[in-house]
Parts: sequence; C-alpha cells; structure tokens
Amino acid sequence: MPDRGGGPTGPRIRAARPSRRVRTLLVTLGVLAVLGMAFTMFAGFWTDWLWYRSVHYSSVFTTTLSTKIGLFFVFGLLMALAVGFNIWLAHRLRPPLSAMSMEQQSLDRYRMGIAPYKKWLLLAVTSLVGLVAGASASSQWRTWLMWVNGVPFHKQDPQFHLDVAFYAFDLPWYRFLLGFGFAAAILCLIAAALTHYLYGGLRVTSPGARATAAATGHLSVLLGIFVALKAVAYWLDRYGLAVKSSDFKATDNWTGLRYVDANAYLQAKTILFCIALICALLFFATLWRRTWQLPVIGFGLMVLSAILIGGLYPAIVQKFQVEPNEQAKEAPYVQKNLKATREAYGIDDADVTEYTGKSATPDKTVLRDKVDDTASIRIMDPNVVSPTFQQLQQMKGYYGFPTNLDVDRYPKDGKEQDTVLGLRELNLDGVPKNNWINDHFRYTHGFGVVAAKGTEADAKGRPVFTEKNLPSQGDLGSYEQRVYYGEKTSTYSIVGGPQKEVDYSDNEREETTSYKGKSGVNLDNPVNRAAYAVAFNEPQILYSGAIGEGSRILYNRTPKERVEAVAPWLTIDGDAYPAVVNHRIQWIVDAYTTTNGYPYASRTTLGDTTADSLTATNNSRAVVAQQNQVNYIRNSVKATVDAYTGDVKLYQWDTKDPVLKTWMKAFPDTVKPRSDISPDLMAHLRYPQDLFKVQRELLTRYHVPDAQTFLSGSEVWEVPDDPTNDSGSAVPPYYLSMKMPGQNTKAFSLTTTLTPSGRDNLSAFMAVDSDPRTSDYGKIRVLKLPTSTTVDGPKQVQSQFNSESDIAETISLLSRGHSKVEYGNLLTVPLDGGLLYAEPVYVRGGSLKYPLLRKVLVTYEGRTAFKNTLDEALNEVFGVKSSTSPPDTGTTNPPETGNPTVDQALQDAQKAFDAGQQALKDGPDWDAYAKAQKDLQEALKRAEAAQSDAGKTDKTDKTSDKTGDRKTGDNTSGDKTSGDKTSGENSDKVSDENGS
Repeated sequence: MPDRGGGPTGPRIRAARPSRRVRTLLVTLGVLAVLGMAFTMFAGFWTDWLWYRSVHYSSVFTTTLSTKIGLFFVFGLLMALAVGFNIWLAHRLRPPLSAMSMEQQSLDRYRMGIAPYKKWLLLAVTSLVGLVAGASASSQWRTWLMWVNGVPFHKQDPQFHLDVAFYAFDLPWYRFLLGFGFAAAILCLIAAALTHYLYGGLRVTSPGARATAAATGHLSVLLGIFVALKAVAYWLDRYGLAVKSSDFKATDNWTGLRYVDANAYLQAKTILFCIALICALLFFATLWRRTWQLPVIGFGLMVLSAILIGGLYPAIVQKFQVEPNEQAKEAPYVQKNLKATREAYGIDDADVTEYTGKSATPDKTVLRDKVDDTASIRIMDPNVVSPTFQQLQQMKGYYGFPTNLDVDRYPKDGKEQDTVLGLRELNLDGVPKNNWINDHFRYTHGFGVVAAKGTEADAKGRPVFTEKNLPSQGDLGSYEQRVYYGEKTSTYSIVGGPQKEVDYSDNEREETTSYKGKSGVNLDNPVNRAAYAVAFNEPQILYSGAIGEGSRILYNRTPKERVEAVAPWLTIDGDAYPAVVNHRIQWIVDAYTTTNGYPYASRTTLGDTTADSLTATNNSRAVVAQQNQVNYIRNSVKATVDAYTGDVKLYQWDTKDPVLKTWMKAFPDTVKPRSDISPDLMAHLRYPQDLFKVQRELLTRYHVPDAQTFLSGSEVWEVPDDPTNDSGSAVPPYYLSMKMPGQNTKAFSLTTTLTPSGRDNLSAFMAVDSDPRTSDYGKIRVLKLPTSTTVDGPKQVQSQFNSESDIAETISLLSRGHSKVEYGNLLTVPLDGGLLYAEPVYVRGGSLKYPLLRKVLVTYEGRTAFKNTLDEALNEVFGVKSSTSPPDTGTTNPPETGNPTVDQALQDAQKAFDAGQQALKDGPDWDAYAKAQKDLQEALKRAEAAQSDAGKTDKTDKTSDKTGDRKTGDNTSGDKTSGDKTSGENSDKVSDENGS
C-alpha cells in the first residue's frame, strides 16, 4: 500500500528496545508482584484455617468454605455456559451474506477486528459473567444450607396451610433461583442481540426485514424464557403475601395478608400467572410462525393486565370495600397476625393480669415487713459504680473494668445474694510505656474478679466487696484468675515463648508468668509466622527474637468475636457476662436463631428494639444485629468462653427450635446437648436482656387478646425513656431478685415498666423469671394497671423526687462546689397491690473520680423518703420499722457515741481537719492522716447526732456538706492515680473525707 501520510519520507527510526537485563528485571518484578499477591491471599486463608483448627471448630470453616466454593463454581459455570452458548448460537445462526448497506459496512470493521480474537473474547466475556454470578451465588451459602437441611416447624400458616419451614427455608432459596434465572435470561438476551446485530442477524437502519428468521426464533425463545420466569414469579408471589411487609396503621412492619391481599391480590397473582404462561407459549410459537405479531400482542396484554388486575383492581377493593368498614374487614386477618406474632416472639404464654396499683393492707407494719420478703432491692447500680470499682480495685494502671458491670447471683451463708461484679481486664492505655514488646508480649492479660454485694454499701458509701484485692480473695474461693480473653481485650498477644509476661505486681515485686494453655496458633512454623506477619501487617512477627519455641499468638479475643466466628449462623446478644464456674472464669454469651420468614408475624429491627439508654451512652455496650429485620427469634444457644484458654462451647438451650435443629444438621457436632450443662454453670445462666427488650417492645401492642382492641389502638403502650439521665433513650431492664404476685418465693428476675402511648403514668409492669433452675424460667408476667385511675410512672416518680422541697434542697447541697449527683437505677417492685419505687443516689464529690452512695430515694403510694440508707427510707415511708431488721444504725453514718453540743463537735471536727492537712504536708505522714480522718468522722457524727436531738437535722446536713466541700477543695494531693497500695489507701482516705 502506498504511503498516504502526506509527510516526508526517510529512514524509519525504530524504538529502542530495553536491554536484556532490564527485561529480566521487569519480568522478575512482575513475577514477585504476582507471588506477593498470591501469598497475601494465601495468608488470609491459612490464618483463618489455623484459627478455626485451634478452637476445634475446623468443620465450621470447611463446611462454610466448601459450600461457598460449590455455589461459586456451580452457578458461575451455569451463567458462563448460558451466556457463552447463546453467543455461540447467535454467531452460528448469522446470515451468510450481510446486506450491502452503510450500517453493515461500518460493522465490517468491527467484525474484521475481532475475527482473530473471537475465541479469546468469548472466553473473556463468559469468564467475567461467570465470576460475577459465582461471587453473588457464594454469598447465599446460608440460604442453601437452610434449604438443604430444613427441619419442619410442625405449624402451618392460616392461608395456604403450608408448614412454616416452607417460608423460612424453602421460599428464600426459590427466590434466589428465580433471581438467578432472570439475570441469566437478561444477560443471554443482551449477548445474543448484540451478536446478531454485529453479524447482520438484526438490522436497525438497513432496508428490508429487521431480523432474520434465525435471529427471530432465537431471541423469541429467550424472551419466552423470561416471560415464563415471570409467570413463576407471579406464582411465588402468592405465597410471598404471607410474609410480605406493608404499612398498616395498626402497627409498624405489618406482615401477612390483609383483606385486600386475600380478596384481590391473591386472585390477581393467579390470573397474571396464567396470562404470563400463555404469553410465554406465544413467544415459543415463533419458532414455527416466524412472526412477532402474536407474542408482542400477548406481552402487551400481560403488561396491561398487570396494571389493571395487579394494581387498579386491589386499589378499588381497598377504597370501596375495606375503608368504609375497615375494622370488620381486617379483624380476621389481624387476629391471625396477633396469634402468629405472639408465637414467633415467644410471648404467646405471657400472663397478663389486672393489678390495682393500690395497697390492700392498711397495717403499715405488715407492709414494712413484706418489703424484705418481696424483693432484694439493689442499691449498687452496675451502670454507675464501675468508676468506684476502678478507683478502689484497679490496683495498676494497666487494668480496667467495663463501663457497665454485671449482676449475678452467688451463695452467701446458705442464701443467694445479688452480686455486682466485673473482671479486672487488661487496659493497654495504662501500660507504663507502649511499644511492640510491651503491648503484645509482656502485658497480655487481666487478673481476677472483683465483686460486691448488690444490696449494701459500707459506712463510706462504697461497695461492700465480697471479692477484692490482687490477687483477688474473698467468697469465690480458688479459681484461675488470669484473664486472657475479655470484652476489653481487642488486640493480639504472643505468649508462651521466651519472653516472660507480667502477671501481677505489688509494692514489693513484679510477678511474671508464661502462658501454659493450648489456646492460639503455634508460631514455631516459619510459614505460620510469615502468614501472620502478612495478615496482621506486622513484619516483626517474622524475625523478632521474642518469638521462639512454644510461642503462640492469641487473637479474636472478645467473647462476642469468638462465638460469632465459630457459629456464624447465630445472632449474638450485646452483653456477655463473666461468672466463676467450676474454679474457672467463664464468659457466658446468649445467642439467638432468627428468621424473617415466619408467616403473618410482624417484623422488628433488632438494632432499634435493643437500643436503650445504656447503648446510647456507652459505646462498649453493643446493640444486637444493628439492621437485622426479623419476625422470629429464640434464645436457642447458651455459649461459654473460657477467660484463660479461650475455649468456646455451644449448648443447645431451646430443644424445640427448628431453626437451631436445621443449623445443627448443617454443622453437626458443633452444638452440645443441653444435658451437658453442669449444675455450677446452670446456676449462673439467666434470661437474656436483648430478647427481653424485643419482647417488651412487641408486647406494647400485642398484649391485647382481640383484634378489635388492637385496631382501635386504645391499649397501646410504650417503653418509657430513662428518667435518671438525659439520653432520651429507653429505660433499660433491670435484674433483681423479687417475688411477683402469685409466686411463693423470690426469684432472680428481669423487670421493666411500660407507660401508655404519649403519657407518663404507669400502664404495666413486666417481669420474667430469669433463673433457669426454676420451673417458671422464661415465664413472662405482666401486671396491667387500671385505665380508670392513674398510677405514677417512672418519669413522674423522678419528677416528684426532684420537686419536693426538702429533697431538692438536699440535692442542691450535695451538688455544691465540684460535686456531681448521679442517680442510680430506678427500681420498681410490686408490693401488696401497690408499687414501690427505690433509687440510689450517688455523689461524685470534689476531686474524687468515682461515685459514692450517699442517699436512697423511696416512694410508695404518694409517700416519699430521702434518707442515708434503704432501711431508713423504708421506715419513713411506712412510718414503722421492720420487725425483722436490726436496730437502724445506718450504713452511711454509723451509730454515734455521747451527746456533746454542736459547737463543741464542730470545733473538734475543724481541729481534726487541720491535723489531716498538716499530715499531708509532712511527708505525707499517712498514719497521722488516718488518725485525723478517724477523729474527723467521729466529730461530725457527734455533731449530727446532737443537732438531730435538737430537731435541726437540715442544719447539720448543711454544716457537714460545707465542711466536706472545704476539705475536698483543699486536699488535691489525695487524688492520685491508683496503682499501688499507697495510692489506694490515699484514695480511700480522700473518699472518707468527701463523705463527711
């Protein structure tokens, strides 16, 4: 061909080729890059496999992986074959000669350009669609396993009379297959149409026929398949009505058929199914008729029918049949929804009884005696006293407690007592010097349990510790105290090798240890070290001399992470809690099985219903499954995680749950039978909070027995906001031992209050028996207050506390200076037909960093008391002392001795205070300081006693507070970081001073 460039001719300059050395270097770099990417992918896979093997749940890893791989290849291959076959077929059906038109001439260039690469292009296209389809299918591994292993519920839906398992396990898989079929049909149609157009089978601007007979037949078959799939979709939609969510003014997230669904949509879907089937046959008929006329007419009729029959007709039925008489029309369907929702959430056996809200016993002495028999009122709020635990029992800066402590039961003198406890976990922020060795090799674990009585405070307003110090000692006996796995342990540690770990330390020495457990993954193997160096982006793991024989890496160390990893089909409760079980610290984790395919049961979003004031103000208190919408939930599994070894055990708790049985078929031998739960572990299991919060939210509407009341909305309740803080979030449920009406003895219970929608008075009190050793475990009792009279709700009670002049004045005095008043849990206790409210009040005073119990608020039937102790407050409310209580000496203020004048006592107090300040300056001299504080306390108690005798209690309180504020403001040296015995004593003494 002649040169048509139009420029000067001359010798061509050839581009300089890189030298062999450069080419070799480039090839080497390319190979290394590929190997690096391959090893990075291998490292992720290999470390996952090693971890699952280390926790003895390798079957979960292999089953999940094999299922994903199987779905990836099967559906990826099916999609690739379908698209590839249709491209090949369209190419094979191309016309031998294309029309000589401008359109075809322009396409000739593309045909000639791809001709040498047709096979490679076909392979690339089919591989791409296969990869996308395979990746999408592999994410459906849960759907596949549930379909293959589905267990019947032995309950049928009221419309189609199919087992619930069809909707929970089968229908989701059928919908996936249908969606895959639609995607395949559309992709095949597009690929075939483009191929026909490229090779002349379809023409847009050319004269004559727009499509060849072969192209017409091919594309009509694909369209027929698409329309046939639409017919299947219409048929499945009939069953989908039973699990369809819709807006309904009676409730949010309504699920199930309503009148218009059963009497319009159901018939419309059936008619549209028939029309779509006929339309598909018309498309298939073009193989013989070779014309688009009938299929196009049929498709147009199908679209028109979908608009008229599927849209307009139901709207007419709703407008002219339902709305004029909605309650009568919807009542039968609402009744089905009521029944299904109560069954799906386990609230069908809830015992709703009328409760007067007024005491039936006029004898106040009898009522006062009933209090102790009815409830163990907890004045140690686990959501408030964590800083007190931290200050008094942290011991070292590298230990810490969770923001919210836990409530459990432990025996004492043959009786169980409510106990507030927390673990002294590792806190890397408090490590003296943060570096890689310290953070991952030396400081590796926490140490010991700290526990306190839930119903008592000592004379200084502090918790009465039943397990304390370092190492921990007390009522819990001997147990393995090292905490390698905990809620605050979020980083990895390398243990068991040549580098010793800090165990615990006191003023005399630092104890070291080396991990003896078999947890974690062995790093002896250089391949393992390299894999973890890549996976954790820590190159030092590969070459550090601190790693040697016996070194093991611990990670995934929070209880929630470990249970989620070994049982990815479970939904985990937001609050794991520790217990000493068989001489070991075990984290107990509640886990749920859920589905959103329970017919007629209304849906709820778990993240919304489990949120409360604790989750709003505390980032470490997680909500369960933030966005999961479910309409069936069971606490089917109780899991434990050993705080030392990290061993995870799953126990079947709900032996009737078909969802759990399905997963146990899919993952055999991963869940132990309920009979394997030891009695010691059983004593610490409890009813889970998140399940209770979901159930209370549903019971705000679904406590009514009949559809008419449900539709009227006259009995709608709501969960009140927490009155003790300004979060504006729901009040959390509270654990305490109490006796509900109808119960013979106190039982460890989970309780909450409910108010009418939009109002603050009390509408109901709800409690569930939380002790699994009782026959009533899980029994929900709801005390329904009368609508004809009003009983004060939590917000109103809190307002009364704050509005009474004497209480308000005292609160103001307690809040003076730098002090801060903190309200504890407002507990509600049904008592003899009435409702007793009790609330501890804490003061975080002056330079102190932690709250101390200072007062207790109690109210019963309009009478309110604000006293130093619970007994004093109860005595004032009822006007009598308990016949079973010891003489009322108080806990915040011990009994006084003598009866001197107020002036003399205050002079003695000032002298003692001055002596204490001088002792702090001299050295400090802690012995002299301790003696001065003791003298100060005694002088102030004498002043209070003398003034009380003269009828001037309020004045004494003000004087005490004034003295206390002056001392606290002056004494800044006492607020030191706890970390050893000396600073701990100093903190105690400062708290004594502030308390005065």
